[in-house]
Amino acid sequence: MPNNALPPQGSPPLPAPPSAAAPTPAGPQPPAPQDVAAAPAPAPAAPTPGPAGYAAVFRVREFRFVFVAHLFSLLGVVVSELALTVLVYQTTRSPLLSALTFALGFLPYLVGGTLLAGLADRIPPRRILVVCDLVCAGCVALMVVPATPVAVLLALRCAIAVVSPVFNGTRMATLADILGDGDLFVLGRSLLRIVSQSALLAGFAVGGVLLTVVPPRGALVITTATFLVSALLLRLGTARRPARAADGPREGIRATWGILRDRRVRALMLAFWVPPLFAVVPEALAAPYADHIDVSTAALGLLMCALPVGTIAAELLAGSVLGTAARARIVLPLVAAGVLPYLLYALTPGVALAALALFLAGATGAYTLGLDAWFVAAVPEEQRGRAMTLMTAGMMTVQGVGMAAAGVAAEFVPVPAVVAGTGVLGTLCLVALALELRATEGRDRADHHMTSR
Repeated sequence: MPNNALPPQGSPPLPAPPSAAAPTPAGPQPPAPQDVAAAPAPAPAAPTPGPAGYAAVFRVREFRFVFVAHLFSLLGVVVSELALTVLVYQTTRSPLLSALTFALGFLPYLVGGTLLAGLADRIPPRRILVVCDLVCAGCVALMVVPATPVAVLLALRCAIAVVSPVFNGTRMATLADILGDGDLFVLGRSLLRIVSQSALLAGFAVGGVLLTVVPPRGALVITTATFLVSALLLRLGTARRPARAADGPREGIRATWGILRDRRVRALMLAFWVPPLFAVVPEALAAPYADHIDVSTAALGLLMCALPVGTIAAELLAGSVLGTAARARIVLPLVAAGVLPYLLYALTPGVALAALALFLAGATGAYTLGLDAWFVAAVPEEQRGRAMTLMTAGMMTVQGVGMAAAGVAAEFVPVPAVVAGTGVLGTLCLVALALELRATEGRDRADHHMTSR
């Protein structure tokens, strides 16, 4: 199912035929898939001393299944977004409805993350992951039907976006079950995030090539298959675990937002929400800015790629080279400096300098590795699924809000001034956020471990 910025994702789980199991590399043989499904949930991977490195995460069998399922699910999301947008435009010839197809990937996130967050702790996690993938496959399959009206196509797009935060929050909480809540969890989260960022660079190009070979509905058929493969991998490759709070009282929306009553959790949640709110502004205005400085579409592509390239490079470096304590030490400085490079836009820079500013801003995203560890340590385990669902829903929602606000501001103010103003206002807000994170330090065991060395 989808990740970060992508729409992902009861009924009983799918059967687990042994023949469908994915091959495993040479070495000690893991239990057969049917044994994994039936056996009690294994203990989380033991923490490794010093920097574990990304290779250590792939040595955990369950994570390999989750990672490959993420690849298939992400492919499904990217291709379905592009194919559905083209299909809606071909059917209606309306640029507004075509653009609305993309917007609907953001708007329902808060609804799903708020109304359905409690499911992440009340239903066994593997069942949620599989069912969400099946819901997405079913929605896309209905899009393939030629008689499906445009209004129904958009409603199906909304349905995928509604279940997406539940899927993503559950998967994040499940990673903590699989990898533990230490260094391996941080690196596992980082890998999934890097894959999602990479999809922004390559995914739409792959989808565009695919649409030159098959019509939009043919691409949607392929998307249906990718969601089904993801569901099968999660069903066969992850252990059955009980719900975290199955026996607790049934709590609704008030309990979901009640998570924010804890000052430390609230500060950490804002640290996931506030930076993206400002970070998306130059990306949202990349096309108007390219027009403002009169450069080619190739230069526009460079501006669009610079931020995610910076994020991927910095996160890979931090995950590979820095240890746990070092990743914790860079969180507050990088949060505070997150949009400071946008001040360069006050000079109306050319493509090279603007791309450098975006690359540097993206590189500050390495703070998320330390923040992930703080967050999983601060949230009680029985609320982990709910909290992570709310967190992912908020991240998607604020990105949509930030893009919309940037567009409105650019109607009245020149684009360079909008981006530079974002650098000023955003830096003030992020410095205040960093001070709040500092004020709540020591309230969870993550801070105790990481900042005391």
